Amino acid sequence: MAPSDYNVGVKDLDYFTPQHIVSPGTPAEGTDAKGVPTLFQPLTIRGTTLRNRIVVAPMCQYSTASHGPATGALTDWHISTLGHYAVKGAALVMVEATGVQANGRISPNCPGLWSDAQIPALRRVSDFIKSQGALSSIQLAHAGRKASTCAPWIAGSQRTSGGKKKVSVRASEAAGGWPEDVVGPMGGEEFTWDEKKLDDEMGGYWAPRALSEKEIAELVQDWAKAAVRAVKAGIDVIEIHGAHGYLIHQFLSPITNRRTDQYGGSFENRTRLLLDIIQAIRAVIPESMPLYLRISATEWMEETEQGKKFGSWDVDSSIKLAKTVARLGVDLLDVSSGGNCIQQKLNPFDTKDYQTRIAARIRDEVKKDGGKMFIGAVGLITEAEQARNIVGGGAAAQQNGNAEIASEARAAVGMTESRNGNEPQADIVLVARQFMREPEWVLKVAHQLGVDVAWPNQFLRVRFQKL
Repeated sequence: MAPSDYNVGVKDLDYFTPQHIVSPGTPAEGTDAKGVPTLFQPLTIRGTTLRNRIVVAPMCQYSTASHGPATGALTDWHISTLGHYAVKGAALVMVEATGVQANGRISPNCPGLWSDAQIPALRRVSDFIKSQGALSSIQLAHAGRKASTCAPWIAGSQRTSGGKKKVSVRASEAAGGWPEDVVGPMGGEEFTWDEKKLDDEMGGYWAPRALSEKEIAELVQDWAKAAVRAVKAGIDVIEIHGAHGYLIHQFLSPITNRRTDQYGGSFENRTRLLLDIIQAIRAVIPESMPLYLRISATEWMEETEQGKKFGSWDVDSSIKLAKTVARLGVDLLDVSSGGNCIQQKLNPFDTKDYQTRIAARIRDEVKKDGGKMFIGAVGLITEAEQARNIVGGGAAAQQNGNAEIASEARAAVGMTESRNGNEPQADIVLVARQFMREPEWVLKVAHQLGVDVAWPNQFLRVRFQKL
């Protein structure tokens, strides 16, 4: 019997899983490369190659132990969910926001990488993702003043004495939380994320205490130590979470950062923490390892009372930051928006394409500055043609939402329109909730675009027939 007759397993695993004949989500053997849209062409970033341009964005699962020796460690749930996206063709699968410190988790049930004890579980997840031909990635994070809250389904099951549904619930010590160690650039009830006082039963967040300069320096090193652990776990790509109102974003914004020391005030001071983290991580990871950064390109606070009083983090701020981080070794900027202030004026869940247009403008400005950084678009990417056009150029995606949101979105579009309508808006798309609905989304998109892509060996009998 010839070696080619055997069902060959993936090497260097302590269990058997078949080596796919062709990596799922890539054009099938014999496909004419000229007819393959950019969305299904490979992309090399440093020492890694994405098999297509579709990435699974990090999605909080609130599914790790909150106490005991397995605190913060990934579980079989993560292999089941993240692994399935890899099986069905996603190019890169990213582990959700992972705390670089114990008090940096969003909830007591969020993952962490502050301890070597958390490495083996992460390696197990990473190994499976990579065994399916995808790249494994992790988003390193600190929740700052949005930490120590309960899983959203806990909030959803609770009502106030007046019968109102709660949006968030504070995690007490009894629930595994850390009420006395929620931190931010500023401290006190004035800086609670939802602007609710502790005696307000509608409140769902703790009041933070202000970090000292010594603690900030320690935080930078803890980010670097977590990056080293990620490398030991076999992770291919690291992303820094600087978006959605978590700690780094809190430092970037003049609304939430009113410090008077070297970490507050000027743009240079407010970005200092992030730039220090980037340089600390780049110094300890391999030269061949890509470093991504997620930012909220705007916090949608320009027209609010706070924004007019203190200034806000906006698209121009993000363009200036993007040019800087491109020179510091960030390989891809993952462009999101919002999340830092409850008063923000645009709801990202009701508008379809505003973030991709922002990504396009940043991409354009970085290229003009001579930067080599790639750009990722994220946010309500659900349709095949939409994803194809974002990375391949062509007509922009259509907007979705109610009249009020659409009006605000049109204003955002005017501010963020790309200069060249045929130029790609981004280099990759990051997709989250659509993968929850359809884990086979990559295969479905390929079918809808008429691209014949490889399927997992085990699923070949049910493979879509070419249109």
